[in-house]
Amino acid sequence: MIIDGKQKVYQINDETFHCGVAVCYRYIGGKWKSVIIWYLRMGLLRFSEIKVQIPDMTDKMLSLQLKALKEDGIIKKTVIGKKAPFRVEYELTDLGKSLVPVIERINQWGTDFGNEKGELMEI
Repeated sequence: MIIDGKQKVYQINDETFHCGVAVCYRYIGGKWKSVIIWYLRMGLLRFSEIKVQIPDMTDKMLSLQLKALKEDGIIKKTVIGKKAPFRVEYELTDLGKSLVPVIERINQWGTDFGNEKGELMEI
């Protein structure tokens, strides 16, 4: 990106980003991350509760996406109990909560586009 006539990039850890959009998509891009954030925006959920909301996602993919979101500081994982079966809960961190307005706006655009170009169907 060019700011004040000079080529600039964001350097975050070992990654280089050429604009804010690239930074955002690094953390919420892909098929599932923003959907997980969408469902966690209302409060904490257990793994099985997230899975019910996103039935097309495999358990392995959900685990991988939750791990990535946790490593990026977007969600917090809390393990309750010292013996199996553990109870594991996920919730948005303050950083994750700061993404909620972005995700809500993306949802609104998608809803408007879906209503205009598609058909809302019961499954």
